[in-house]
Amino acid sequence: MSTSAPASDTHVVNDKTDDPVARHPLVLGGLGFKAITDRVAGISLGKTPRLWPFGLALALSLLMVLGGSLGWLVSQGVGVWGMNNTIGWAWDITGFVFWIGIGHAGTLISAILYLFRQKWRTSINRAAEAMTIFAVLAALIYPAFHVGRVWFAYWMLPIPNQMGMWPQMKSPLLWDVFAVSTYATVSLLFWYVGLVPDFATLRDRAETKTKQIVYGILALGWRGSHRAWVHYERAYQIFAGLSTPLVLSVHTIVSFDFAVSIIPGWHTTIFPPYFVAGAIFSGFAMVVTLMVVARSALGLKHLITMRHLENMNKIILATGTMVGYAYGIEFFMAWYSGNTFESFALMNRVFGPYAWAYWTMVSCNVLFPQLFWFKKIRTSIPAMFVISIIVNVGMWFERFVIIVTSLHRDYIPSSWSYYRPTLVDMSTFVGTFGLFLTLFLLFCRFLPVIAIGEVKGVLKAADPHGAHGHGEKAAEGHHE
Repeated sequence: MSTSAPASDTHVVNDKTDDPVARHPLVLGGLGFKAITDRVAGISLGKTPRLWPFGLALALSLLMVLGGSLGWLVSQGVGVWGMNNTIGWAWDITGFVFWIGIGHAGTLISAILYLFRQKWRTSINRAAEAMTIFAVLAALIYPAFHVGRVWFAYWMLPIPNQMGMWPQMKSPLLWDVFAVSTYATVSLLFWYVGLVPDFATLRDRAETKTKQIVYGILALGWRGSHRAWVHYERAYQIFAGLSTPLVLSVHTIVSFDFAVSIIPGWHTTIFPPYFVAGAIFSGFAMVVTLMVVARSALGLKHLITMRHLENMNKIILATGTMVGYAYGIEFFMAWYSGNTFESFALMNRVFGPYAWAYWTMVSCNVLFPQLFWFKKIRTSIPAMFVISIIVNVGMWFERFVIIVTSLHRDYIPSSWSYYRPTLVDMSTFVGTFGLFLTLFLLFCRFLPVIAIGEVKGVLKAADPHGAHGHGEKAAEGHHE
């Protein structure tokens, strides 16, 4: 099959428009089919990017911190964390919910936006899907080690063991096991299915025998036939349909960890939609953070364009407004219920010992995202990078505020306590970033960071009815 570039490879289009209504193209620089393949495949098959080893060294350093923290935890017990009798959950569950939320944007971009035929997802969906897998792996660190004796972690699974014990099926903590494991499995399969055609591209372009064998095994014998593409599209749509309800159900079930309890500050029906909106909010912020760096470091500015980034910033603005609305509804429900304990719990968040954490949360999650109403800020790379980091800081504080401020003031004043994290708390959380970044950097270096076939599909030349005579070449290039 020919790999010659269509005429559009040499035709440079005007990337700017004076029409404020017109949409910017999703691929800039007049790139055609062959140029897109060269640019994306060159990252995996070419020379190592200059800054990549330094980033990997930093990530591995943080990963070693995680290993040391978990080793100390196992040898000494969970008492090395700052938890006490009053506050039994703290940074551990905060980190778990934080990372599960980070993983939501990937499946939403890949599944929901795909079903709604949003073409702007094509350049960012692959990296977002990878981010989902890595975030879930980072999240699973916490429930596995929170049990203390990690070698008994399999007791969380719904199987009888040698002691004749059965998990409590009525507990939302066990529901988490089902929800998160299902989410991770479907997301991994969804991600891998999308990678298969691009693995074949890397296999055919690889210059060393080792790479040819590895990418050949991963490509599953893909040859790009019409029949293969039909089955691929069908499988991709099925996985998108399976993933869509998981986006809504997983963080809903995570919210049940709190909502089904009778603890003031947790026992509220706003938590499921509130947690889902917050997860999408933090997930998109992390995608923006990673994509801003990746497009610059990997030379992908023509494929990850300002239109992609601006659309994600609009979603951050919308979901941030939803989160702010949920904050207000919590106070309304506490007042309308007439429950003295609920009112005390909410007022304690605002004016109590952890007021500094609450107002940090509100500032980061509600006030700063409102800056995206202004197009100049919404399209500024430095501004969106800083705001995306601020959003994730705020979302971590949100989980911390929900968990700790609802526990540290018990019904009995003699049980009141104040939580202070230990060095092991902090090093474990920082170490999870090492795991996440290590996996993401390895992904960027050795796997196609952009879905080559899907990006080609948004070009004008890919449309046989509107490609200005390049329909046959478009089809040929798409199945390269």
